[in-house]
Amino acid sequence: MHFFLLAFISLIVGSFAAPSTNHVLHEKRHNIPAGWRQVEKLDGTEVLPIRIALTQSNLDRTDEYLMRVSHPESHTYGQHWSAKDIAETFAPTQESVDVVIAWLKSRGIEPQRVHRSQSLGWLIFDATVDEAQKLFKTQYYRYRHSSGKPHVGCTEYHVPEHVSPHIDFITPTVVFNGKVPRSKEELQRRVKRSNLKAAIGVPIKPKFALTIGAPDSASLPKPGPLLNTTAVLDGLTSCETSITPNCLRALYEFSPGTSANPKNSFGIVEYTPQVYLQGDLDIFFANFSTNQAQRTPTLNSIDGGPLGTTATAGFSTNAESDLDLEYGMTLVNPQKTTLYQVGDTIEGASFNDFLDAIDGSYCTYDGGDDPTQDSQYPDTRGGYQGPKNCGGFAATKVIVTSYAYNEADLTARYEVRQCAEYAKLGLAGTTVLYATGDYGVAGNKEKCIESSNKTLNNGSGGIFNPSFPATCPYVTAVGATQIRPNGSVNDPEVAIETSIRSGGGFSNVFGLPTYQAEAVQSWFSTGNPPYGADRFNNSQTSRGYPDISANGAKFVVAVDSAFAVMSGTSASTPVAGAIFTLINEERINAGKSSIGFINPVLYANPGALNDITSGDNPGCGTSGFTAVKGWDPVTGLGTPNYPKLLSTFLALP
Repeated sequence: MHFFLLAFISLIVGSFAAPSTNHVLHEKRHNIPAGWRQVEKLDGTEVLPIRIALTQSNLDRTDEYLMRVSHPESHTYGQHWSAKDIAETFAPTQESVDVVIAWLKSRGIEPQRVHRSQSLGWLIFDATVDEAQKLFKTQYYRYRHSSGKPHVGCTEYHVPEHVSPHIDFITPTVVFNGKVPRSKEELQRRVKRSNLKAAIGVPIKPKFALTIGAPDSASLPKPGPLLNTTAVLDGLTSCETSITPNCLRALYEFSPGTSANPKNSFGIVEYTPQVYLQGDLDIFFANFSTNQAQRTPTLNSIDGGPLGTTATAGFSTNAESDLDLEYGMTLVNPQKTTLYQVGDTIEGASFNDFLDAIDGSYCTYDGGDDPTQDSQYPDTRGGYQGPKNCGGFAATKVIVTSYAYNEADLTARYEVRQCAEYAKLGLAGTTVLYATGDYGVAGNKEKCIESSNKTLNNGSGGIFNPSFPATCPYVTAVGATQIRPNGSVNDPEVAIETSIRSGGGFSNVFGLPTYQAEAVQSWFSTGNPPYGADRFNNSQTSRGYPDISANGAKFVVAVDSAFAVMSGTSASTPVAGAIFTLINEERINAGKSSIGFINPVLYANPGALNDITSGDNPGCGTSGFTAVKGWDPVTGLGTPNYPKLLSTFLALP
């Protein structure tokens, strides 16, 4: 994929000595995982369900394909692809299918025994142990876990040298957790995974990806004071101290929605244990959306995601979901909102687990999820006992996520694989928005990267720590603004400075996308800060973020049966998502497609946003970057101007 990849972990792709002259080692496990023991060799007559994952094609053209349907100058703008189109385009080549089928036939596996998966990426057949052992030049064993769970596999396997480039991996073989490996290269490195590092060199923590919804997650909104219920006003005179839905409508010049086209849809993603309280939604709607058509979001329970709770659980588990849903549902009303609740209360979930559920092919794409980071179901600790959700849920036209990792939290390979999926969602006509974080140029919880040993420090200095997925060039990254002190909704906003700072900066993994190149290069020529490469990626060839911003300061939120004010990109992101959902409503009502991946249109039409030219985003012992005229790594292109954005998108085919 044309991923503008800058820094990437060096992976070894090698062919090793094989037991025969025409076979090469494809995958190997160096040790048996903790808790497992080898029990016995398998009887040769036992039957194994063999699945061969074929190498995908056209990944290097993904950016080209996405621009065809997303760039405003493209004659095929808005002609989004069906799931079938996407599957067929990235499916393995016919050559790969023919080569593998011919090899299988030469070894006695007749073509009529082999069928191809619906996703087109797998060849599937049953084989006896004797057949499989001869085919893969290996020995199959039965293993047993200390919990009693059995497993069938081998320690290594081989395929013909001319066949190897056409195969990603084969199961059952070397993996013990029931999930496929990400790639053969990764399997060869599995024994060293405890020392795996991110692209910039920060050590990776196992299962860190599952902490995104934890009660102490840095992604959660930042609390302000509780409000006296009688003092909560819905006028425009108090917006500087307490934002309400009407304040946002005044700031961005849009009116309450009037239609709910069934072809339109809006989705908000939450990660357990973060859950909403229905009572909180009811209180909020009673005060700020009395004609609310949908009072409970449509639940898509992914991997055991729970229903909205009825008992008070506390700010640390209710605030995020309450905030997202109260504002998202109110601003798109009467359009319905889908809640993707991801993960059970024990295992939790990662962004990959959500993507698996809305695109079943992602479960196996590029080797599948990372078992050291992503969830595994059934939950062996007593949670959700169903199978992992691979597909089965539809992607809405707009998807909002208020959570974020540091780019340094995960490997570059992990991030590139995930970014590819966001590109495919754009191809299908879905707009994906992510928050940029609340710590300026620093990472979550104000952590920066120590230049000497590449560890995370206390934020007093070091290298700036960019956010992910905001740095993926195929999502729209949303920063935060506020009404200037003592100002009103009629005044230009400034970069947020109340309890949080708008996340922004430059990627250490992804390069500069073509749609953003002019804006970023212009910023470097006029607003280059007094920092060098020892502080941030100043190569002028890396992805900059955010793309846009919206107000994220002092939102009035009903949480745990009381009103409080909250701030964060957790607030600005659902606001931006709601506005683009309203634009989708108008386009769809006019017989046009959804807006899909919006960044190329936004960068080609910066005048459709309110430019923010005041404020900064300090961190890492610096004042960070400064908001200037045009795009900047504090507030991006600016905040939505609904009438201008609507006109821009309605003018497109």
